[in-house]
Amino acid sequence: MYDVNPVLDFHHPHQLKEGLEGFSLDLPDQPETLEQLLVDCRDTLKYGVSTGHPRFFNQLSSGLDVIGVAGEWLTSTANTNMFTYEVSPVFLLIEEVLLKKMRSIVGWADDEGDGLFCPGGTISNLYSILLARYHFYPEVKTRGMGALPRLAMFTSEHSHYSVKKSAAVLGIGTENVVVVKCDERGKIIPAALETSIATAKEKGLVPFYVNATAGTTVYGAFDPLNAIADICHSHTLWMHVDAAWGGGLLMSDRHRMKLQGIERACSVTWNPHKMMGVPLQCSAILVKKRGLLQECNKLGAQYLFQMDKPYDVSYDTGDKSIQCGRHVDVFKLWLMWKAKGSDGFGSQVNKCLENAEYLYDQLQKRTEFELVFKNKPEHSNVCFWYIPPSLRSLPPGSDRDRRLHQVAPRIKGRMMEKGSVLIGYQPLGTKVNFFRCVFSNPATQQEDIDFLLDEICKLGADL
Repeated sequence: MYDVNPVLDFHHPHQLKEGLEGFSLDLPDQPETLEQLLVDCRDTLKYGVSTGHPRFFNQLSSGLDVIGVAGEWLTSTANTNMFTYEVSPVFLLIEEVLLKKMRSIVGWADDEGDGLFCPGGTISNLYSILLARYHFYPEVKTRGMGALPRLAMFTSEHSHYSVKKSAAVLGIGTENVVVVKCDERGKIIPAALETSIATAKEKGLVPFYVNATAGTTVYGAFDPLNAIADICHSHTLWMHVDAAWGGGLLMSDRHRMKLQGIERACSVTWNPHKMMGVPLQCSAILVKKRGLLQECNKLGAQYLFQMDKPYDVSYDTGDKSIQCGRHVDVFKLWLMWKAKGSDGFGSQVNKCLENAEYLYDQLQKRTEFELVFKNKPEHSNVCFWYIPPSLRSLPPGSDRDRRLHQVAPRIKGRMMEKGSVLIGYQPLGTKVNFFRCVFSNPATQQEDIDFLLDEICKLGADL
């Protein structure tokens, strides 16, 4: 089955730009035939990447949920905007129901909290910093950064780059993002956070925000949330939990304890388009302090947010957002939740983590692979090196490292040309390039994992 449907049919950018048989990216002056449009649709899928394939292990979002796709179709058919109840009555109420449910799963009380669905986890993380800054310094909204002291924010060395990017966008500056040391498993070291805060204060900076990660991008590590919450409480800092990747584990009774302490956060990022398998994009920012989103972002455009409409205008939530036009990302999640129930999502998460454990067990049994760290995976990330025969007798050292660094990219190149399977790689700190396998597609079976390892051995044997 998989040989007929490869994960990808790879072509270089110049090949696609020059055009392939019957397929051109150029825009015509005259309309083309329906037959040609169907060919274009087919070829777009043919030359793209099949992210729903059970052998696509490349990104944190994968899989293809049929109910989710149906939800996306209906959303496009409705073709409306998430700013006012006037034009989006059902979708705005669905958003309210979902956000309330997600906040209760995080562990917040019914009478607290707010939130929004955002275009991806980076924007959700950006909201958390925007809100934290406004919470401590509301004058920033009118007077700008010049009216504020020099702020400092803290995040782990394994955290997502969106935290630094948001600091740049918001005018805080990347130099004022303090990167805190992690242990060998990728978790932030609470004592190092405490020291970093003290050092920043000594330099005259004003700490205001700490980002904790629940499910880091590469290692899948969970920061010690309760210890971080204690530190934030003692220094009166805003605690955000970036659970874009790890939030899905809250759906599993077996794994939710890995996020213990998340209920103490001031804000949480959670991406259902990752671990819960919702089609891209679907990300939420959850905020504990009700009303803060509105106060921080409200500008009251009179052509949208009139106060004398014939319905309860508190449902015109568009002014909470930094966007005007906002895509409907909620319907597909709501429909999937109806189809699976909370328990169905929990089973899906358990299956993905069972796959990670199976891969971990296989890697330990096979001498041609080395694990990046020996601990059992906490999330569905599994990191490893393939050691080709030519390197197996080499002693550890700079020569072996230099040669091993080239192995993963070369195998990846061959993998893309062949199109049989797709997996990501990266270096990290002093560690040379290694493979990172992630599971978020419940359609992946153990034979797909066996195939991945055999294929890596096949493609890398002569390196």
